[in-house]
Formats: sequence, C-alpha cells, structure tokens
Amino acid sequence: MLTIQDIQGARERIAEGVVHTPCPESIPLSELCGCRVWSKLDYLQRTGSFKERGALNALLQLDEAARRRGVVAASAGNHALGLAWHGKRLGIPVTVVMPRFAPLIKASTCEKLGARVIKAGASFAEARKRADQEAEAGGLRYVHGFDDPAIIAGQGTMALEVLEQVPGVEAIVAPVGGGGLIAGVALAVKSLRPEVQIIGVEAERAANFSAARRAGRPVATEPRNTLADGLATGGVGENAFALADPRIDELVQVSEADLAMAVFRLIELEKSVVEGAAAAPLAAFIGGQLTGLSGKRVVLLLCGGNIDLTILDRIIEHGLVRDGRLFRFTAVISDRPGGLAALTRLIADAGASVKQIAHDRAFSGPEVAQVLATCVVETSDRAHIDHLLAALQAAGLEVVASSRQDEPGRVAG
Repeated sequence: MLTIQDIQGARERIAEGVVHTPCPESIPLSELCGCRVWSKLDYLQRTGSFKERGALNALLQLDEAARRRGVVAASAGNHALGLAWHGKRLGIPVTVVMPRFAPLIKASTCEKLGARVIKAGASFAEARKRADQEAEAGGLRYVHGFDDPAIIAGQGTMALEVLEQVPGVEAIVAPVGGGGLIAGVALAVKSLRPEVQIIGVEAERAANFSAARRAGRPVATEPRNTLADGLATGGVGENAFALADPRIDELVQVSEADLAMAVFRLIELEKSVVEGAAAAPLAAFIGGQLTGLSGKRVVLLLCGGNIDLTILDRIIEHGLVRDGRLFRFTAVISDRPGGLAALTRLIADAGASVKQIAHDRAFSGPEVAQVLATCVVETSDRAHIDHLLAALQAAGLEVVASSRQDEPGRVAG
C-alpha cells in the first residue's frame, strides 16, 4: 500500500517534467458557489490533463529492458496522452488502446505525439482486453491508468501543490472515475492535513465508486454515454478503492445537464475551457449538492481540458437556453404583407435580437391568411422572456409553442 513518502518521492522524481500549475482564487466562482473558491488549473499541463503526473512517474521507474520494449495502456484519452508525450521525451515506445467512443481530438493528438493508437471495443473493458493481448504479444509493460501504484502516487502530487498554494484550504473537490486521482489526493491530504474534507464527484452515468461502495469492493459497471467521458472507466481500481474509500468524506453524483452547465460557466466566468470530467466539481455546486461547504475555503480540481470541440457549441447553446438568454417561440402571424415586419418590430421594441425565423405554411392550419413563424431570439434573462411574451400577447399575437415548455435538453447520451 502506498504512503505519503511515495507521493513525496514522486514529486521529486517528476519535478522537471510536469508543470507546477497555478491555483488562483476565483471571485466569480466564489459568488456562484457561496464559498471561497480556488481552482487548481491542471488542464494547463502540456497534454491538457493531470494524467501526465502519474504517467511520468510510472515511466521513470521502468528498468532499461522495459524501456526498450515499451509500454501499453487502455485509455479513453488523457492517460494515453500523458504516456505518449513523456514516452516520446524519454524515448520509450508507447501503444495505447482506446475505446471507439474516445474523443477524436485525444486519438489524433496521441498519434501526433508518436504513440501507436489502436481503436478497439465499445467499452473500456473491451479496450483493456485488447491492450492485454498487445502486452503479451510484444512483451510490453501494461501501465494501468488509475490503479497502478506509481500512477496513483503521481496523481497525488497535485494535492501537495494545493496544500502549499492554499494553506487554509478546508475542502478539496475532485472528480471520480477510476479513482486514481482521488486516491492519490486523499492519501496526501489526509496524511498531512487530516481535517481537510475530501469530496468526490461522479457522473450519474458513470457511478463507479458508488457501485463499489454498495458491493464492498470494486465491481464492473456499464457506464452510459456521458459528457464526462474521462470518468467512464467501467469500474474503480482495486488499489484506488482501498486507498480512497476510507478517506473520502463525501461522495455525490451530478447530472448531464449540470455537467454541461459547469463547462459553460467555466468558459464564461473563468475563461477556462475544460472537459466534462474536469467540470464535475463545479457541477456539484450547480446541482446544489454541496451546500455544507458554504463559507468555507474550497479548491476545485480542474484537471482536464481536452474537450471534443464538436460538442462545445451545443454546450454553449444549452447554457444560454438554461439561463434564459436564448429563447424559441412559435407565433401565429398574418401572412399578408407586413405581417413578418410587425413581428420583428415587436421583438426589437422588447429589446430582444432575432437569430432565426422560419415560416411554416404547410402545417399552420386551414386559415390561409395566417402562418406560423418560429423564432429564435437572444434575450437577457428569464425576466426578459416574460417581458417579450407579454408584449406579443398585448399586440394580439398568439404564441402556440415556446422553448419554456420543453424539458432542458441533454448534451450527451
């Protein structure tokens, strides 16, 4: 079993190869969360995530024969990126096996860094089977992304930095997938500052640690598609569970809608672009699950920035809709000349801005003098939407549908 000395040794070992990332206090996040918030910006590592810490620590402890043959790992992306980058730096061949759902940006970046990338399996478990086959066939060392002791020790170095950067920290909130990060962080913190709370945050669709706690041991899970793809590991590691379980003070789960909103808020308030897994700590505040931290000094571990850009625009639009800053409605207007102009004038007079308008004559009913106009408009907030709807009603226009009647859409799944 690992000790604090292992984590302190890892810190010395990897010091020249990883970034000592900043941990600034955030006024806007503090106002949003109701406590004093610092953000550990580990997405600023070279490959965009904390995984570099453990990857480098593991690679530096290989013997010469293992270095020549190389290593292999199954990873949804960030562990693979960390191995690929530091393997390239150290001259160690790296093979990574990714599930087919892994974001394209992570696979392509691994290849650019010189790693051999294999896409195999519809789940992490299936990718792991292929990685085991590669290890046996090529005599490669398998480096587990969240359960190898060297990996866990490397991840724990982040906590040592946090304790120095925020001396009065009272709670650290970390995402939980396979458990390697929170295991290393919890071991480091509870060894040096046992009074500091350790809070883990899972995605509802990848609740590996909760499943292990119910069973009393790590069990295989079947995660559904989630914005927090980095947490969808199919289970928590045995070493990680043994280390973290007695040291986690609170474990919560977050929805896909709150994960998306957390990514959105971090872009807007912090100018930080993070992936869904890294946004999980803030999502727990957005979901109202960490009210017990009110007024305390809290550090959020923002530990990954490799979000798939193909979904980023959807996250932003989801956030705008949820804030009442993007609104869609369908109104019945006159199909005579000037009907559309009257509608747009009402929208402008209400202070809203038109993004899209679509006419629907085919399904507007038997009244040939009328047409349905579906409008997407930019508004300031929900009160502004109420003002716009009141203006339309006062003008005698019938609104037959609006996005307010829709359940907020989910970004993933």
